[in-house]
Amino acid sequence: MNYRIEKVENTEQAKEFLNFPKRLYANDANYIMPLDIDIENVFNPTYNPAFETGECERWILKDGSKILGRIAAFYNKVEKNDSLTAGCGFFECVKDKEAAFNLFDTAKNWLKSKGCTYMDGPINFGDRDSFWGLMVEGFASPSYRENYNFPYYKEFFEAYGFKSEIGQTTSLIDESMFNFERFSKLASRVFNNPAYTFEHFKTSKINKYAEDFVTIYNKAWAFHENFVPMTKEKILIRMREMAPIVVEDLNIFAYNNGVPVGFYLTVIDVNQIFKHVNGKMNWLGKLKFLYYKKHVKRIRGVVFGVVPEFHNLGIEVALIMKFRENMIKRKQYNQNELAWIGDFNPKMLSMFESMGAQPVKRHITYRYLFQ
Repeated sequence: MNYRIEKVENTEQAKEFLNFPKRLYANDANYIMPLDIDIENVFNPTYNPAFETGECERWILKDGSKILGRIAAFYNKVEKNDSLTAGCGFFECVKDKEAAFNLFDTAKNWLKSKGCTYMDGPINFGDRDSFWGLMVEGFASPSYRENYNFPYYKEFFEAYGFKSEIGQTTSLIDESMFNFERFSKLASRVFNNPAYTFEHFKTSKINKYAEDFVTIYNKAWAFHENFVPMTKEKILIRMREMAPIVVEDLNIFAYNNGVPVGFYLTVIDVNQIFKHVNGKMNWLGKLKFLYYKKHVKRIRGVVFGVVPEFHNLGIEVALIMKFRENMIKRKQYNQNELAWIGDFNPKMLSMFESMGAQPVKRHITYRYLFQ
């Protein structure tokens, strides 16, 4: 084939980059198209704060006028140790290993030219809760902003030389599976301690909960490699963005003597809606959103954290019990998807298993070291 790489430099190429997966997955009944705006915002410097400390490029691969694939590459500077984190993502490709390697080479060479020593992939140019990891198990019902791909992508990544860095498990639980007796006993010691209180998120107090989120997040995630502290300004943007898909009383904060120590945050599984809108949130898409929102049955947990000094005291269990209590009252929702838990967190995986949750999907974040 006559492969030709084009850097995305104009509106027409950006449109080709955006629309290629729609044709690629046209005959895949399990595929749910991401919203166009969610993809476009990743590459919009006025919207994505990752551009403040990093850089990004996109490419499409063609044979003549036919598009065979696409990829993006990006890096960020980490202030605390003056290093560079690097990755590739938004990879899509026809079933052609040579074409895939051509795309990987393009991303690698650009990152090497910027001084990077590795690339993780497929990942997001931004937060880990979106477009992160390669789906390797459970090729059905992808959730909102969750990577979905053909099974043959795994062969491409591993044949090129990518090695597994993080395994990410997504589990599902409903009321019939929940180990209520065991968890109610574990949570009782927390509920019976007057030092602990619980609140659910309220949009009317969004500034307060943004501050509480930042306090918990920056303590709970500080041990992660290349941790970047969260700011109130950044989380406020995300909270306002997610407001239409948040059920207030299904987002729980825990406090010890008034100090925030943990949270379990969720959204409705809006991909049950977005599978009807063809990636477009125009006026018709918005009407469909309002109609299908009433029929969503699944809640997706997106972030679950407790500050280190309160680990193993039952806070995690108590947060789940408070969430379950409110979910039962609502009646509309009957399933809870526990979004990706890294294999670096075996205690959380063990807790979900003891709850009765069943693994339904698995993603892998790969790393490729440059020679």
